[in-house]
Amino acid sequence: MIYWQIFLAFFIPGILGYGGGPASIPLVEKEVVDRYGWMSTQEFGEVLALGNALPGPVATKMAGYIGYTEGGILGSVIALFASVAPSLILMIGLMVTLLKYKDSPKVKNITKMIRPVIAVLLGVMALQFFMTSYEASGSVQTIVLIVISYWLLEIRKMHPAYVILMALLYGALTGFF
Repeated sequence: MIYWQIFLAFFIPGILGYGGGPASIPLVEKEVVDRYGWMSTQEFGEVLALGNALPGPVATKMAGYIGYTEGGILGSVIALFASVAPSLILMIGLMVTLLKYKDSPKVKNITKMIRPVIAVLLGVMALQFFMTSYEASGSVQTIVLIVISYWLLEIRKMHPAYVILMALLYGALTGFF
């Protein structure tokens, strides 16, 4: 019975607070604190603070922790699945619909119109990263990293993960000096 309660405690907020963001936190609190009484408001606040301190969606981290405390490893898995299941179901449904109409001229036109928007968004994001890097590290280091990264990616055909790791290593080493 506890596993079903864990599932419901995270599935219902997942439906109403789509995406696992801040909107779902009060819904999870209502289930965990008020409905099932698994923890006090203070304990929930501590779990929330811990979840905010770690990278990634807050709802999944809280689901993993609360599911583990109430039902062990299986409870953690069930809570994690329940928190992502609404988004997963919606995405599968949308994908089925998209595949059904993939040859439709309207869908093809939508896809053609979305590509430039994505390109602009990625360009703006890259420009913001560049400006942040320029302000934090200076122009010389930023230009050196851009040139070396371009050379490694485009000329040497190195995998992007290795380039990112090398840039992280460079940042860690130069951060000590």
